[in-house]
Amino acid sequence: MKRPTIQICPSVLAADFANLGREVKRAEDAGADALHVDIMDGHFVPNLSIGPSVVAAINRFTDLPLHVHLMMYNPFDYVERFVEAGADQISFHIEATEDIEETLAFIERCNVRPALAINPETPVSMLLPFLALIDEVLIMSVHPGFGGQAFIPESIERIREMRSFLDAYEPETEQSPISIAVDGGINEKTAKECSQAGANVFVVGTHLFGQLDMQGAIKKMRSLLADTEVN
Repeated sequence: MKRPTIQICPSVLAADFANLGREVKRAEDAGADALHVDIMDGHFVPNLSIGPSVVAAINRFTDLPLHVHLMMYNPFDYVERFVEAGADQISFHIEATEDIEETLAFIERCNVRPALAINPETPVSMLLPFLALIDEVLIMSVHPGFGGQAFIPESIERIREMRSFLDAYEPETEQSPISIAVDGGINEKTAKECSQAGANVFVVGTHLFGQLDMQGAIKKMRSLLADTEVN
């Protein structure tokens, strides 16, 4: 089966917030496929980040799709606000709510791509009941809540397991292929390893925004990933 398209998505959390508009434009000009925007509530994760008004400001500076990642409890209550702010995709954590199906269905009704995120300790098999309702699985390869963490090596096997589940599931449906995104500690080395395991969307924070030549870094990563075969 044909794999979904490779996407490189700079994580805005790693940008220079004093020059946010310039940083967003820099990522767009560098060839990013989308921007990943982390929303933290200080409860589900021990940190606070941004809200809908900042997402709306980001949206004014770019034509790139915005992948809004809700690291928060009660995500249903905030979906509409982030849709209005310009989200093109909304992911939330399977661990954060009991209203998973209702929240996914509401995201879909808002004409936004629904996705589910999963923490490192949670078995990826927990996602299986919801595959018919999502466009993307977001596998956290660090503990959510802080940028700049080291990649958790066990994430490779989790991606491989998820890829196996999807390979078994997708031929039985007419659904478009479900993407596997990976978020946390992604650089050239870990991106290639994750790609070999079956991931196709790469959320990259510090490694990209820390580069003087972000365009060159994205081109190099894209070239490495294009030559990767799943094993």
